[in-house]
Amino acid sequence: MQKTQIFSLVSAIVFSTLMACQPDKKIPGEDISSAQDQILAGRAIFQNQCSTCHNFQDNAIGPNLSGLTRKIESEWIKGFIVSPSSYFDSEDERALALLETYKTPMPAFGSLSENDLDAVLSYMHTFATPAEEVGLLENKNWIEEGVDDSGIRIEIEEVFQLPASDTIPPFAKMTKMEPVPGTNRLMINDQRVGIYEVLDSKPSLFLNLQDRMENLVSKPGWGTGLGSFAFHPDYKENGFFYTAHTEPGGTATPDIGYTDSLKVFMQWVLMEWKNDDPESSVFEGESRELLRLDIPSQAHGMQELAFNPTAKKGGDDYGLLYIGFGDGGTVEQGFANISDNKGTDLYSSILRIDPLGRDSENGMYGIPKVNPFYGVEGKAGEVYANGFRNPNRLFWDEDGNFFATDIGQHTIEEINRIEPGKFYGWPFREGTFEINPYGNFREIFPLKDGDGGLDVKYPLIQMEHDELAAIFAGYFIDKGPLSGNLIFGDILSGRLFHADISEKLSPTIYSWAVIFEGKEMTLQEMVGEGNRFDLKFGTDAEGNIYIMSKTEGKVFRLLL
Repeated sequence: MQKTQIFSLVSAIVFSTLMACQPDKKIPGEDISSAQDQILAGRAIFQNQCSTCHNFQDNAIGPNLSGLTRKIESEWIKGFIVSPSSYFDSEDERALALLETYKTPMPAFGSLSENDLDAVLSYMHTFATPAEEVGLLENKNWIEEGVDDSGIRIEIEEVFQLPASDTIPPFAKMTKMEPVPGTNRLMINDQRVGIYEVLDSKPSLFLNLQDRMENLVSKPGWGTGLGSFAFHPDYKENGFFYTAHTEPGGTATPDIGYTDSLKVFMQWVLMEWKNDDPESSVFEGESRELLRLDIPSQAHGMQELAFNPTAKKGGDDYGLLYIGFGDGGTVEQGFANISDNKGTDLYSSILRIDPLGRDSENGMYGIPKVNPFYGVEGKAGEVYANGFRNPNRLFWDEDGNFFATDIGQHTIEEINRIEPGKFYGWPFREGTFEINPYGNFREIFPLKDGDGGLDVKYPLIQMEHDELAAIFAGYFIDKGPLSGNLIFGDILSGRLFHADISEKLSPTIYSWAVIFEGKEMTLQEMVGEGNRFDLKFGTDAEGNIYIMSKTEGKVFRLLL
């Protein structure tokens, strides 16, 4: 159930053992309906809420759930989904076994009704075969060094809230808030709706994407919909900006696809927009499609678009669009070869294109001659670097050094210093550890001597899942007690970190927290224990830094 549920509902082996202690329970599954309409309803809910992390074939981000409803009584499963924290508080034996194994509790899904829960169990119950491969990973810390608290506390204030685009959390699915280059105009997106301009701390709809793109979908998953946007550095003169969004699989012929033995669940679409009047507060103009790519799931798609803000006009990097594009869930679907493409394809890569050029294979954008694989036979010229599972944030320091976060599979989260033409390890590495993408890739192993000839560029920062579950970077701070540091955090809980990564091979990581309305607290406490904060960061033209919560749709400013 979203990335958070790597710690979720449970391995059959754990529960089988625990069930033996309770022989008086009724037969698991005997109360589950087999009505077709309920199964279909449950499938829709499962795909929306759970399928990013769970399936019924193998261990993905979370454990294989096949056969679970035949081993564990329905009321326990439903109760745990709704309020896992109450099970931990009551020292429930099963729940504590999960917490001991997976280290971090899953958030609550209290918004699911009793009918929803019954439907989910009906769908799960159609998968009867016990999960043969499910077992507990060795409960050990691969990274021994823990994260110390720096003691730094920064006051924050609520600035505004996006209009709710749904009646249940997340109320507004923002991923990015940044200024239009060279202006004081501040833009923020809602993945379901489009792009807002923030005027006097109030959001005003600038681009209504859901009206203009009739095939836009923002479900299932927390990352679908309008994933990112970027305004051209010359927007004030040329009116160009770019968006990436999702549409259902098969909507149109893709530019990049894969074997027909793997389903196409969604398509990511890169669009160019040209505003007739760049100063207007509401978009009016033309658009065109630049690139369309197939993916087999709702995960790890085109999560980031960015222009290098330090590039100078006339320089090699000026006006070139960077695109973070993950593996699309291909490894979890059993097709690791798609991600393992060695730069011959666009999956699992950071791309760099000239959006105003026309020499790409589809004739819709340009391939920069300064790209590392430009003109190299057998390579995709768009690829700047490859070997990423989910490069969800691309950013630069003031000296032009290029970095990216990469969300891990089961154990390790990464911040990488990006260099052209380099390979960053996925799907054979998670941090500085080996994985087997064609086997149980939830397991990691120490590196062997010689690195297997892969020539991997390893992370600048790596953190284990006992510290955070899904990494997202913010910005470099230039004032206050965090000056000189990069701030970043855990998407799910909102736990905050900082590190001085300038010219350091192994930066020391510290945690920090906020003061809100006079009270020191964590971001998790702001949304309630067991709820997902869903952390994002933003900035404005004056360099102010913001914390955003997709769950509540709220934006907070750091008072540095």
